[in-house]
Amino acid sequence: MRIGIVNDLAMAREALRRAVLSVPGYQVIWMAGDGSEAIERTRLNLPDLILMDLVMPGIDGVEATRRIMAETPCPILVVTATVSGRMGRVFDAMGHGALDTVDTPTLGPHGEVAGATPLIEKIAIIAKLIGKSGEAGSSTDIPTQPLAWNGSLVLIGSSTGGPNALALILADLPLQRDACTIIVQHVDVAFAPGLATWLGEKTGRHVDLIKPGDRPGKGQILLAATNDHLTMDSSHRLRYSPEPIALSYRPSVDVFFDCVATHWPRPGIATVLTGMGRDGAKGLLKLRQAKWFTIAQDQATSIVWGMPRAAAEVGAAVEVLPIERIGKSIVEHLRRSQPS
Repeated sequence: MRIGIVNDLAMAREALRRAVLSVPGYQVIWMAGDGSEAIERTRLNLPDLILMDLVMPGIDGVEATRRIMAETPCPILVVTATVSGRMGRVFDAMGHGALDTVDTPTLGPHGEVAGATPLIEKIAIIAKLIGKSGEAGSSTDIPTQPLAWNGSLVLIGSSTGGPNALALILADLPLQRDACTIIVQHVDVAFAPGLATWLGEKTGRHVDLIKPGDRPGKGQILLAATNDHLTMDSSHRLRYSPEPIALSYRPSVDVFFDCVATHWPRPGIATVLTGMGRDGAKGLLKLRQAKWFTIAQDQATSIVWGMPRAAAEVGAAVEVLPIERIGKSIVEHLRRSQPS
């Protein structure tokens, strides 16, 4: 695993370097002190992964991520101090293609690295996703909606570059909605609340985190909120499950789409957006076979055309559309499918 490090603080770069080198098979191929240097070094020596700081003089981590993903795309993990205090910038970077985010480890008084475990765990997950690695029970049920609703569902699966794509689609949805929109975005549990807030601020739509036992309801926008997979049971309650453990994509779009295809009583609309890998393709195909209207994002507007490409290749998508047309297509199909 060849890793580039970007941080304007020498001590932070050293902490990251030591953390990376503590794992056999990982190597640091370069270090950069700002976004401009990172862009140039990426052009000259493309790494398997970049550890990108956010706040730097000159070109910051958000703009550097945008430029790198546009010119020489590669996986980027945002590593910055106090992630929780910079959620806006974090999701801006993720909108440009960053995969995830984690706090920066620190150097102790005797040179020891503190707080490296979350970073190493994130790198290991990304390594598995890009093919660079050798490759508890469910939550307590809390019934929250006594009455079942079985109207139209809009399902959205997304990953790399997903936040901005989601914001564009949600902004096109009418404020008064008959359908329920359910989002499965590959994002760590620690950042799901921030993503819901960020999407609400960007679009003016209220986004709720899904609690175990919730049922879909008319007009809601719901977001999967844990590192476990979102599922739906035969009573239409939304639940979380750690199984299948082996899946690196968490929460998995395929797992949720498959459950909905099995249990929801009427066809709806489902779309797979920008993202690395193939998650969502099998589930979208199953929904299409169950008479759902299915959409994949096109290559030109995807930050990474992995997930939607896989969906298109297996014939899972009725339409392959640029991101600015997907929301409008959803609205138009919902309008046509409503009874007169």
